[in-house]
Amino acid sequence: MLFLQGTRDEFADLNLLRPVVKRLGERATLHLVEDGDHSFHVLKRSGRTDGDVMGELVGTIADWTGRLVEVLPTSTNLH
Repeated sequence: MLFLQGTRDEFADLNLLRPVVKRLGERATLHLVEDGDHSFHVLKRSGRTDGDVMGELVGTIADWTGRLVEVLPTSTNLH
């Protein structure tokens, strides 16, 4: 499971999410967007744009799914 979380998210408390991720162990990955709110908008003073953040999230998702593909069994018989 991949959890994408902004550090300023008012709807999902990191103090509640972190123990869940810890209990899930290797099955869970938590990616924090520094200064991101629930919609991953960041403060202007962060120097990042919404596009920057979306690029970060896309990269994180791509890396995470790529690791999943690496460990999936392959089938030599497609019929």
